[in-house]
Amino acid sequence: VQLQASGGGSVQAGESLRLSCAVSRSIDSIDTMAWYRQVPGKQRELVASSGSGGDRNYADSVKGRFTISRDDVKNTVYLQMDSLKPEDAAVYYCRAERGRFAYWGQGTQVTVSS
Repeated sequence: VQLQASGGGSVQAGESLRLSCAVSRSIDSIDTMAWYRQVPGKQRELVASSGSGGDRNYADSVKGRFTISRDDVKNTVYLQMDSLKPEDAAVYYCRAERGRFAYWGQGTQVTVSS
């Protein structure tokens, strides 16, 4: 499984960005798709996840502002990020879990200035 993340950029606080993660195979076969983020010196943290059963989970820090969604036709998972804050700045990674295997995409940088 190969993942290609895109959509990062530099925005002002309060603005929005949409990240995309293109998956090399049908996401119907993926158990869980997720977005993580990491800032220098800190551990990578889970931002949002979407299970094959339709369940979605969010980090408390992004609830109500971020939305994870999946397009089964395009085999793409999105992270809509609204009302961005400076503390959301990080490198964002997508991850796919299938069985006992996990796959990571390359990161995409998000910068938020106040």
